[in-house]
Amino acid sequence: MHLPANFDSVCLDGIMSEWLSALGEFSVEALVVLGPDPFAGQESRLVLALHPPRLLEAAHALAASQDFGAPWRDSDAPLVAWQDISRAAFGDLGRWRRLWLAHGFQSVVRIAFPLTVGRAFECYLFSARQWPDRTEPSQLAWSALNIWPLVKRALAQARNPLSPRELECLDLAFQGMTARKTGDMLACSERTVNFHLANAMNKLKVDNKMAAVQRACWFGLI
Repeated sequence: MHLPANFDSVCLDGIMSEWLSALGEFSVEALVVLGPDPFAGQESRLVLALHPPRLLEAAHALAASQDFGAPWRDSDAPLVAWQDISRAAFGDLGRWRRLWLAHGFQSVVRIAFPLTVGRAFECYLFSARQWPDRTEPSQLAWSALNIWPLVKRALAQARNPLSPRELECLDLAFQGMTARKTGDMLACSERTVNFHLANAMNKLKVDNKMAAVQRACWFGLI
């Protein structure tokens, strides 16, 4: 089972813990960050961060569900969604909703941060109470938008499979730089740049530079 990155990152776990504490006035008692599995299909999602840890099974059930996944994103659905997860209108609640309800949660706000090729990072904020109107969900969405750059940076640091030089070469490739131009900028040879790019492609399990750039985006590195 894939474990959230904050389980092994003191920095990321501290950010998640402080964010959750700041949301206490809204009765938000759980945070989940989902993201694309860089080595799987478009619909595959991973639990990248979770607080508190006791909700791991419920978070994995959410990631494994089709809810808010690729079909939702392809339908031009809103980037922010607010739901009462116990509403009878859902019919079959599905496993993830049953698990979250069993833990005492009533409402969820989802905020998406789109990536390339229909992928996205997703923040879920779970509350133990129902909100009477959209005022509080809107404030929660604003909170996520403000803290997301910090969370994304910590996630990238915790999950980064590349060396600093490999990432630097890949980032310059993303900016449209040739290997020769990158070498000039980094004061090294074109051959050295191609060596670093080849290592990055190998670690990201692709066979060309642009595919490596794309997967680096899915890690949140670029």
